[in-house]
Amino acid sequence: MFKKIRETLSSSKKQKTEETDPVSTELKAYLGEETEKKKTIHSSEKKTDVKVIAEKTGAMAPFLNIMKDPPQIGDLVEGPVIAVEKSSVFIDLPPFGTGIIYGREFIVARDVIKKINIGDMVAAKIVDNAHKEGYYELSLKEARQALIWSEAETAIKEKKTLDLLVKEANKGGLLVEWQGIVGFLPASQLKAEHYPRVTDGDKDKILEELKKLVGTRLSVSIIAADPKEGKLIFSEKGSEHKEKEKIVSKYEIGDEVEGVVTGVVDFGVFVKLEEGLEGLVHISEIDWGLVDDPRNFLKVGQNIRAKIIEIKDGKISLSLKQLKANPWVEAAKKYKKDSLVTGVIIKFNKHGALASVEEGVAGLVHISEFGSEEKLRSALELGKTYPFKITLFDPKDQKMALSYGAEKK
Repeated sequence: MFKKIRETLSSSKKQKTEETDPVSTELKAYLGEETEKKKTIHSSEKKTDVKVIAEKTGAMAPFLNIMKDPPQIGDLVEGPVIAVEKSSVFIDLPPFGTGIIYGREFIVARDVIKKINIGDMVAAKIVDNAHKEGYYELSLKEARQALIWSEAETAIKEKKTLDLLVKEANKGGLLVEWQGIVGFLPASQLKAEHYPRVTDGDKDKILEELKKLVGTRLSVSIIAADPKEGKLIFSEKGSEHKEKEKIVSKYEIGDEVEGVVTGVVDFGVFVKLEEGLEGLVHISEIDWGLVDDPRNFLKVGQNIRAKIIEIKDGKISLSLKQLKANPWVEAAKKYKKDSLVTGVIIKFNKHGALASVEEGVAGLVHISEFGSEEKLRSALELGKTYPFKITLFDPKDQKMALSYGAEKK
């Protein structure tokens, strides 16, 4: 069968080439004239590659410029379908011959082949060039994979936005599918409104929150592609960047804004300012006094007023305490180094004990005064008031060091 098809194709190609390829016709005529003129060329050389003859005649530069090297294994090629048989597809690859999709490659691509008609342009990958009938053996599946990864690289460069369905969820993020390839969307790359805000960081609770997104469609972009490993990494943040830039441009540092608390975590509080925009109040900006746990100050759903203190990379940082009077300003009028004060022990840390002199103004009693944490804790109790002497006072940087006054008595 192959021989019959090959003869048919050869005859068809020959006629087609003579009719439609003026370069080929001109080349043939030229070679005929040169053969007559160059009697010194050995007869065996007449059967050599056209390029070899061209080099020997020394006058074929115009034709050499338009001739290509034969395709190699691994190359992507494209050509029109010229025959579709029960178990084979033939593709014209001028000027080098014919490609064939058959055997295993035909079986794995049969769903695609069902839709192919004669004359359709098909892209394929050369998997072998040593077929017994002289055909180039082709693979549609491998070509499709190569084109998909090439498209992925283009999508990364152009920052294309893709609307994809969330297929599954795991403790680290979501699984989405693009072009038949399942990729990973890390939780850290989700938009603020989709990020699982679990107060205690429990992984099972995070998974439950992520599962709520399964079956929904997200606008994402590809941020990494690894063809060898077959991995795609997506981000939802990239698609919102331009939109968020427009929204953020309406705000300035120093603006006082109103919002709703959408999440409370160990490091601070998330506040929704408007649709598509959230700000963060860091734990250090909640109050002038000690804030051990933001949950003791704010609750989800609470309406608050805050001050914008930073706008960077499309992110807004907020402060609650800066809407209140800075207690260190008043403290600077009352205290100085060597002043005697009383303070309430409000916290122990690795450096010593923190004593509050007044609301929002606290100083550190260093552990070195006592020699060990055990002795410090036996001398000072949480919640009790003691006399102290100020050994360092810097209201500008809000720093104060205290010495335990009881030792001086």
